Amino acid sequence: MMKIQCLTIDCVNPDLLAKFWAEVLTWEITYKDENMVCIELLDGSPLQGNIPDILFLKTPHVRLGKNRLHLDLRPSDQLAEVSRIESLGGVRIEIGQSADPETTWVVMADPEGNEFCVLKALK
Repeated sequence: MMKIQCLTIDCVNPDLLAKFWAEVLTWEITYKDENMVCIELLDGSPLQGNIPDILFLKTPHVRLGKNRLHLDLRPSDQLAEVSRIESLGGVRIEIGQSADPETTWVVMADPEGNEFCVLKALK
């Protein structure tokens, strides 16, 4: 048996991104040094320990091009969460999704430009 321990995101400023994502996900920073910062779900729920940590690893290289992997977030209130994420430093971006009138998600970018989607709430 094998499980995913963490998702690693290369970034110029691990401190900035870890703080942003910890706020977005309501997770906690659990490890920090000069080259990396780790965030984890620590809410006492049954999911704790079963969801991969996110590790922000310092790199001198700025991201170029589209992400090869991105997160899709499922909120209980899409508009409220998009607004909250914007207040934390996230921005809405256009990557062609507006061309499709059936689009139900909002594409956003974190402070280093990494794309992610905020999906509509499940009914």
